[in-house]
Amino acid sequence: MTEKSHPQHHPDTPEQKPKKKRSFMPHKKAVPKFLLTAFLAVVVIGLMSLSVFLYFFIFRDLPNPNSLRDFKAIPISTHIYDRNGKLLYEIFSEQNRTPVRLESLPKYVAQATIAVEDKDFYRHSGVSIISGVLRAIKDTYLTNQLQGGSTLTQQLVKSALLSPERTVQRKAKEIVLALWAERIFSKDEILELYLNQVPYGGEAYGVEEASKKFFGKSATEITLPEAALLAGLPQAPSLYSPYLNPELAKSRRNDVLDRMVQEGYITADEGERAKASPIEVQLPKVDIKAPHFVFYVKKELEELYGKELVEEGGLRVTTTLDLDIQASAEAILREEIAQLKNLNVTNGALLVTRPPTGEILAMVGSVDYFATPSGAFNVTTANRQPGSTIKPINYAIGIDRKIVTASSVFLDVQTCFDVPGQVQKYCPRNYDGKFHGPVGLRYALANSYNIPAVKMMAYNGVSDFIASAEAFMINSFQDPSRYGLSLTLGGGEMKMTEMAQAFSAFPNRGRPKKLQSILKIEDKTGKTLATFVDPNFVADVKKPLKSPNFFAMRGPRAIKEGTAFIISHILQDNQARSAAFGTNSELVIKGKTVSVKTGTTDSLKDNWTIGFTPNFLTVVWVGNNDNTPMNQNLVSGVTGAAPIWNRVMTMVLENQPDLPPVKPDGVIGTRVCTTTGVAASVSPGCATRFEYLLEGTEAVSLLNVGRASVPVTRDTDVAAAPGDPNVEMKEKTVLRDKFSSVCLDCARQPPPN
Repeated sequence: MTEKSHPQHHPDTPEQKPKKKRSFMPHKKAVPKFLLTAFLAVVVIGLMSLSVFLYFFIFRDLPNPNSLRDFKAIPISTHIYDRNGKLLYEIFSEQNRTPVRLESLPKYVAQATIAVEDKDFYRHSGVSIISGVLRAIKDTYLTNQLQGGSTLTQQLVKSALLSPERTVQRKAKEIVLALWAERIFSKDEILELYLNQVPYGGEAYGVEEASKKFFGKSATEITLPEAALLAGLPQAPSLYSPYLNPELAKSRRNDVLDRMVQEGYITADEGERAKASPIEVQLPKVDIKAPHFVFYVKKELEELYGKELVEEGGLRVTTTLDLDIQASAEAILREEIAQLKNLNVTNGALLVTRPPTGEILAMVGSVDYFATPSGAFNVTTANRQPGSTIKPINYAIGIDRKIVTASSVFLDVQTCFDVPGQVQKYCPRNYDGKFHGPVGLRYALANSYNIPAVKMMAYNGVSDFIASAEAFMINSFQDPSRYGLSLTLGGGEMKMTEMAQAFSAFPNRGRPKKLQSILKIEDKTGKTLATFVDPNFVADVKKPLKSPNFFAMRGPRAIKEGTAFIISHILQDNQARSAAFGTNSELVIKGKTVSVKTGTTDSLKDNWTIGFTPNFLTVVWVGNNDNTPMNQNLVSGVTGAAPIWNRVMTMVLENQPDLPPVKPDGVIGTRVCTTTGVAASVSPGCATRFEYLLEGTEAVSLLNVGRASVPVTRDTDVAAAPGDPNVEMKEKTVLRDKFSSVCLDCARQPPPN
């Protein structure tokens, strides 16, 4: 075998071992995979838990600051204006707010707010870490209560988007929203939103309403010291109120001015001059004009759009009301009612409308809206008995149905009517206690005799009358079984607004018009939601108005044009009504042709006057809200409501042309027999007078004329009264209608009083 060679070994040399490679990594033991997995799971769960916590603690139900744009999240007052743009009232729920543009305000308005509330406003991004959050933490720690330290952006999102609670959770949401808002809006937009959002005391929200409340003017017109006073209010509106604590208010204002000097917004001299000015604020007041009308409109708006939009949606509503006419009407009513106290009259109400369009020009629901206990009650929309003012509608229905004509003769004699289901008969009486014998419809209506009117209702029939009244836009009469023949004397209650609608059929040539209170509705962005359109609309109703365009009128007719003309002509006939009212009564408007009717209920609880021309209608009521009767002297109908009506109608007709009713086609003017009412051409040889008739009604008559044996008193030849022993029978000419008769050629005696 061959020996292998080996390295030689020297005894004095240590034995060499193989060298290991040096490692600079620490020695690790292998980590079990399950531990790594568990660790990662804990981290993931922790992150998920944190996310869930943050979601539920901060982000759940977090509002979007974009909702601040166009005031979507901020309630804005609805503004009600008259037809000429004069403010009547601002409707709001709890926050009265009117937006104003930042660029329209004096610079010192914004500067005062920045100086006192957030001097670093233009330097931070929504949250001020140093001056805001740290100060809030310190104050919270020292006082044990969560404190503020909010920027203007935080105050904006807090008041507009969050609840008022003071919690850590709400504070966290506030910070997130502030940072978010700063990414959406510019600084000037945030400042504008803030000035329009924050509360300044009471119901005044936003700088515009605050300025109107305290100084009676727009925020665009306020002075430097006034701006400083307002800027100091949001921090504690009640504490710094110039009404509650005027000295504190002044001190706070001066602090604001000092800070404006420190920030370089004003000079020291300007600050001192402003501090020297006194605090001058107007007394608190309820700023509302035409209150009954305003709340009438509010009700209509709520029916259209709902209460929330009306109170918080910032609508701009232009109404039909003319504030000048309204103010004059209020003053007239107040003065006249004061003179009627001795007649036990304590209240009154009136409406002024334009018949061709239905526009309400004035609505006075009581003599004093603010009087207690019932001044706010609106009589114009309340059910009251209309008295004899319903008679023209009764006669109009009879004429239109060709049952009667304007010349038809009614026997105004003692007459009793059967009442279904009752033993006792209904025996109406005239207001003067007299019987007037044969009387033409023109004179029966003009003098408001009751017995002919009841007969007219009997000829029409109560059920047919109620059905026809609906065409006049009278909806209060629903169940015919509830009414009797006394309905023509005002025995059924209805609203003054209904009466105005019904009577508009006469000047409108047969077409009644629904009352209108709104001309235009705009939303808070200026978008038009609704506009009133009518061919007879005229913006300035105080200018001389021509006769309306009747051909352009739309809507169903209640009566024929000819019927409307005849009723209007009767109600303007001063000579025809002279027997009851004389020739120089309060029903005459000097220099103007006006149709008018009075009405007083038998109970003396309601006294009315309603009259019209083609362009204007006025209805007046006087009485007592508690339904106590008025003085007997009001029974004539020209003592209570008529003088008020005369003054209001004279006022609205000032500078207006005289527009008497124009005879339409289908109406003839002819001589009629005074005894029977038929045209003289039908019964020649009779005593005649002139009258207007619908074509085709020349022969219409309610009467039969004949000879009959009649009991008369011996020696006097007067028709004998029942039970009179001194009687003899004589053949006489007798007029008979459906209900009674009268001896035509018997001797006359004075009617009993």
